[in-house]
Amino acid sequence: MTTSEIDAYIALNSLPAIGPSNFYNLRSRFGSCAAVFDAGGESLNEVNGVGPKSAEQIMQCKPAEAAQRERKRAEKENVRIVTTMDDGYPKNLRASHSPPPVLYIAGTLADADIIALAIVGTRSPTPYGKIMGENFAATLARRGFTIVSGLARGIDTTAHRAAIEAGGRTIAVLGCGLDLCYPPENHDLFKKILSQGAVISQFPFGTEPDKRNFPIRNRIISGLSLGVLVVEAGEKSGTTITAYGALEEGREVFAIPGRADSPKSIGCHRLIQKGAKLVMSPEDVVVEFPPEVQVLTQKPGAVGTLDLSENTQKVLATLSGEERHVDFIINKLQLPPSVVLGVLLELELRGIVRQLPGKLFARLE
Repeated sequence: MTTSEIDAYIALNSLPAIGPSNFYNLRSRFGSCAAVFDAGGESLNEVNGVGPKSAEQIMQCKPAEAAQRERKRAEKENVRIVTTMDDGYPKNLRASHSPPPVLYIAGTLADADIIALAIVGTRSPTPYGKIMGENFAATLARRGFTIVSGLARGIDTTAHRAAIEAGGRTIAVLGCGLDLCYPPENHDLFKKILSQGAVISQFPFGTEPDKRNFPIRNRIISGLSLGVLVVEAGEKSGTTITAYGALEEGREVFAIPGRADSPKSIGCHRLIQKGAKLVMSPEDVVVEFPPEVQVLTQKPGAVGTLDLSENTQKVLATLSGEERHVDFIINKLQLPPSVVLGVLLELELRGIVRQLPGKLFARLE
């Protein structure tokens, strides 16, 4: 693209009344973003979705000046600005419907981020939800998945932190400009993510975290990812917007089941009823992807390199290549059922053991 067209791209994206749909409608109607700014009010108002307010913003904007303001701020904040025409634009997101024309990126994106999984959920998880979120995020990050989420309170925060602590990559997508951190208490987490991934927004600098921005943000989360895992979600939750967006894009959707009477799991159960895949372990997620994706993921670390308790080692010793019923393990080891079940759950969440129908268990190695 020419410099004037790049300026027009950035400037048009920076106008509050112009979203991705209007952006592409305008560019299609006039042939380029630069031509949009040369059009008169009457022509602009003829474009589907563009009203008088949007037309007025366009006519008052000077694209070169607007783009320069954004570039200066980006340099100050150590942020890159990329358009859909740039090589640095995320491939998964570019393939989605109406991808954001412009992205603001802090930190670094990597080729490995094409194997990405979104992990999302409620802002007020139960202890069960937090444990499951941590274990799925950490295990899948170790398997080579980049964990994508929205930096929100609750499950989002849990997923980002678990991925970082596991030594994996993570991407946070904000519903505000990158000169802001929302929620503010995640400022330190924001900084940590920059060293092991990226923080992304489609919104220009100075954009406040308005509630109308978050459904837009959620579509970026699903667009960046091969699939979306919902950990806990209420019946009417922004999390389900991310999941349904993924379904519309033909991406995988996974949901972790909870208690039948838990309000925090209603959203997950509704998704499962509508076709989301019920998953009980991280391995359940991995096996749903095609072979070309699975081959790019790493296998769980060798058991010998893990710090395992004495009881955990005993349970593992009973699990050879054959399937073992839980009662067999309990009787052989003469351990309390609660201890054996707790160890098996830990091993399952760490991707070492898989549970099969009928309370059968088998090692994955």
